Amino acid sequence: MAKTPRTWTGARTPSGLKRVRQAARRHDILGPRRTAAKTYVAKALTVAANPSDAEATTVALIDALSALDRAAKAGAIHPNAAARRKSRLTIKVNAALGGTQATSSGRVTKVTGKTAAAKAAKARIAAGKSVKAKGAQTAAGKARAALSKSARAEAAAVKAAEAAASESGSTAAATKPSKPASKASGAKASASKGATKSSSKSSTKAGAKTAPKKTASKS
Repeated sequence: MAKTPRTWTGARTPSGLKRVRQAARRHDILGPRRTAAKTYVAKALTVAANPSDAEATTVALIDALSALDRAAKAGAIHPNAAARRKSRLTIKVNAALGGTQATSSGRVTKVTGKTAAAKAAKARIAAGKSVKAKGAQTAAGKARAALSKSARAEAAAVKAAEAAASESGSTAAATKPSKPASKASGAKASASKGATKSSSKSSTKAGAKTAPKKTASKS
């Protein structure tokens, strides 16, 4: 039995047809980016080959590097390929200029002070230590960290409450003995008052007893 040959060799499934549409759309978008990058690189090489004006060569080099950066950002070429092409282009332009160094980028380099650099280094070291101590930050790890943090907070609160209770107990124990002392002093004062009263009574009694004797002797 003869078999008929397959006439259609492309995608058949809906997902396959969608991928075909996506590839065509990306080709239409990214193709011009790649072409522009190649054009600017070729223009920079052409200008560098005839170094009549160093400023024009520098401008052409900056345009080529910017085109390569845009192509890499859009995904038209790989970022490593863009970096490699930029490096090679800069070397060629500098060699064509005969020792005159052309600027490789129009960006302004940020200058950081020593204190800021030391602070950033300390922050990086601290972050690395914290990551090593915590381990992989998974959902379970984060939950354990939060639980341990809450447990530490509760333990600290309990310790603070115990310390406050012990301080209040010690102050109460220090203030209680002062009351018996005051009572004792009051007892001493009352005893002295009683002694003075008894002495006064005895003196009055003695005076009363001696008084009739004197009157009798006079009579």
